[in-house]
Amino acid sequence: MQTTFIGVDVSKAELVISVGDQAAVSVTNDTSAIMRWLASLPQDCSVAMESTGRYHLLLAQLALQAGLNVYVLNARDVFFYAKALGARAKSDALDCVVIRRYLQEHVQSLYPWQPGTPVQQQLHLLLTRRAQLSAHQAALKQTLKAVDLPGPQMVHLMESFKALLQAIDEQVVHLISSDDAMHQGCQRLQSITGIDPQTSALLTELLSRLHFANSDALVAYSGLDPRANDSGTKRGRRRLSKRGPALLRRQMYLAAFAASHSKALKPLYAHIRAKGFSTTESMVILGRKLLRVALAVWRGNTVFNPEQLLPKTA
Repeated sequence: MQTTFIGVDVSKAELVISVGDQAAVSVTNDTSAIMRWLASLPQDCSVAMESTGRYHLLLAQLALQAGLNVYVLNARDVFFYAKALGARAKSDALDCVVIRRYLQEHVQSLYPWQPGTPVQQQLHLLLTRRAQLSAHQAALKQTLKAVDLPGPQMVHLMESFKALLQAIDEQVVHLISSDDAMHQGCQRLQSITGIDPQTSALLTELLSRLHFANSDALVAYSGLDPRANDSGTKRGRRRLSKRGPALLRRQMYLAAFAASHSKALKPLYAHIRAKGFSTTESMVILGRKLLRVALAVWRGNTVFNPEQLLPKTA
């Protein structure tokens, strides 16, 4: 039986859908409308959509329950694919066709979307919202810096943010503690120099939900992998691919910063700097190393040994 490829452009209010060579159709982005549309599809179908924060999750979950092969695409990849096709305009009706064509041409190299357990989904949501709340707190503090507010009001505002962040952290700890494997893995991750509770929780949710073939796959997923830019004898400047979650890259950079100032891994950071790398480059390299170590510690039954990362002396 031939597979039917479906591309869906998702927005908050509606789904614009391309099925084969048929004209695009629109469906309301709610449970009843999506289920009626799914019931009209043939059995062997593969549906693709871009990652749109949370608006695509309802469709992905219902399509998976209906037995379809579900693919959640990187919006950046689809954007450059559309440019390569020479698209002369952009609309929802055109976007869903591009998404369908991308799925049809790349399906062999794509991984079907799989939701995590309820605990993992809630943990992912909390960690994401915590990062957003922390960013808003910093932005608000900077915005009000030049405003002459009474001291108690500013203190009260910052204390409210602090209390909310602490409540989220307590709920994250409770969720991780509810699963023995996640709890034990999280404890081992916190033994890594530079890994704080927020980073260990983020890695716990990620490594418990996704299986990575090796540490190279994890680094590539994070977007911390350097992208070559060579041509002939010219060796171009390396830049990070930045294809993965920005929150993961940020946390690993912060972990590297903390590790570079620690007694245990400061010699490693100095060794990297001595090779001629800039401060930022050295932090990225150290963050990559810590990410590889995190995968090894997660899969093993031992805690982190900093001696294994230190440069070998003559």
